[in-house]
Amino acid sequence: MRAILPCALTLLVSSGLTACYVVPERQADGQVIYQHYPLPPMGSVVPPRAAVPPGGASAPANLPARLYPINDIATSTGIVTGSVTNMMTGKGVFNVSYQGEVLTGEATRVSNDERRGVASAFSPKGLYMSCEYQMNTPYQGAGTCTFSNGAAYRIHIGGN
Repeated sequence: MRAILPCALTLLVSSGLTACYVVPERQADGQVIYQHYPLPPMGSVVPPRAAVPPGGASAPANLPARLYPINDIATSTGIVTGSVTNMMTGKGVFNVSYQGEVLTGEATRVSNDERRGVASAFSPKGLYMSCEYQMNTPYQGAGTCTFSNGAAYRIHIGGN
């Protein structure tokens, strides 16, 4: 009996220490944060998730972005691909690979117009781009982008 008690105590303590996990979350600006969440005690009732009210914020949507050349400088590179994460708050995170560099930036809705927006991105080596676009739904839109080397593209956001 005395040999079982220390084993049971060790098992109980070790199982209590393993009852937590790390969950990544995104802030409104798209930055990933990690927080520690303990598991609820055994036998406890977990409350249901709150329903999103009608007209409330939706979950972020990761949308593909394709850039098609519209001038001679852009033609030498061809089609460029990237992504936009629409945070459904008027902001988004913009990423594109161009000539071996990854440009990262943000997309922002223009005030007084829910559909129009601007996007800017920058690479660590100094390449930058600017875009103007219009969304016809929260998941699809189009516009134009210009890179710092003079290349110009038509951007298509969303769709398949």
